[in-house]
Amino acid sequence: MRSRHLEQALTNYIDAAAAHLAAEVAAGAEVPFEVGANRRGAGGRPPLYCYRALTSPFIAERDLALKRLPGHAECARLLERFDGLERYLAGSGADLPHASRRGRAGAALKVLLEDAFEDQTEFDLRPERVRAALDRLDRSAASDGGHVTLLATLHGLAIEAPELPLRTGLTIAHPDCLTDLPAPAARAGSRPGGQHLLALHTAETEDVELGLSQGREALAELLLALRLFGDCRATYGGLAWLRVNAGAWEPLALGAGGEPRGILLVSPEEEDDLRAFCNLVSRRTHADGELLWALRRFELGCERDEPLESLTDHLLALRALLESEGPHSGLLPGRLAVLCAEPQERQHLTRRVVAALAAERAAITGTPVKPGRARALADEMAGHLRALLSDVVGGHLEADLAGLADRLLQSPPDDPDGEVSSADDASGGDATADPAIAV
Repeated sequence: MRSRHLEQALTNYIDAAAAHLAAEVAAGAEVPFEVGANRRGAGGRPPLYCYRALTSPFIAERDLALKRLPGHAECARLLERFDGLERYLAGSGADLPHASRRGRAGAALKVLLEDAFEDQTEFDLRPERVRAALDRLDRSAASDGGHVTLLATLHGLAIEAPELPLRTGLTIAHPDCLTDLPAPAARAGSRPGGQHLLALHTAETEDVELGLSQGREALAELLLALRLFGDCRATYGGLAWLRVNAGAWEPLALGAGGEPRGILLVSPEEEDDLRAFCNLVSRRTHADGELLWALRRFELGCERDEPLESLTDHLLALRALLESEGPHSGLLPGRLAVLCAEPQERQHLTRRVVAALAAERAAITGTPVKPGRARALADEMAGHLRALLSDVVGGHLEADLAGLADRLLQSPPDDPDGEVSSADDASGGDATADPAIAV
């Protein structure tokens, strides 16, 4: 699948390079020639000679000037994350075992220029030669063996860049930046707002089931990372598409649920942070224990459209992280407050957690809860849970959140008037008498 953004950037750069090299020739620079015998003439006649333009050395001598041309930096950045970079260089005979990724990207750009202008002396731009060179680059993105591609529509996310490569084989892109898409994936989404992105995973394997399994796992980890990275609820469309090698796209049910709420905007400055966070999430989802269970309950809560159902899932996750003694201990409100609120706001958050627990109980017993109140409490608890999970996954907080909370509760308060000073005070006390928690 070709990236229109990469193709256009490379085409523009080749055009600029052609103009620069042609100007060099017009100013008197000459492309050297190699002379060699082609074959001996018949009947003992003298051999025939061929003259081959040494375009590559001519381009290499002007490497610094070509690197200063508009578009070089962007092309190098895009090629740096191009999945077929190593295969392209290997196929061209460029052996750069110790070069950095950026160095290999620059070398690939030089190879591309040499390919597009091979044997030329005037450097006039020939579209058919440029097209052939770009095709050879594009084909290197596919392994020599088979590959399985899984494509999904992604809602609730906005990126400024045309494409956002996250790791080898996994990319987010605007629909108009890719070619050869299934028609439903290319059209505007049917969800509110109509705008959507595409999440694309390619596994290098001939085993279709294995490739599909890897694709589903990668997309699931990506969705979890996006939900933890920003305060929104991104989601996939219910229908995805599978492609084996260069075959036809086949629709399949992805199994993602829930409607998107809010938009997460990833600026160019945040792209590297998101890539790093996605890698952290991928490692954490292969762990076990309370954190893994809490991450799963967080995801389930994000996929609920009913606020009280979402609230229940997220409270279960918070209990797993902060209240291993069980709900009867009453420790959750105080522990959450000391971790998620400034000292002067901890009593308020304690009451909000108690109110959320009361709303959960009301849902269990069938007692009505005002919809606006249910949504506010659900969103508030989801936000605190997301913040804790994000900080643990990112390594900013230790995994033993309950132990950390207890140490903070036992430490001397910074603000005696606003500090919750003990787990007993935080876990209930007079908080249940506050009218603000009434369901």
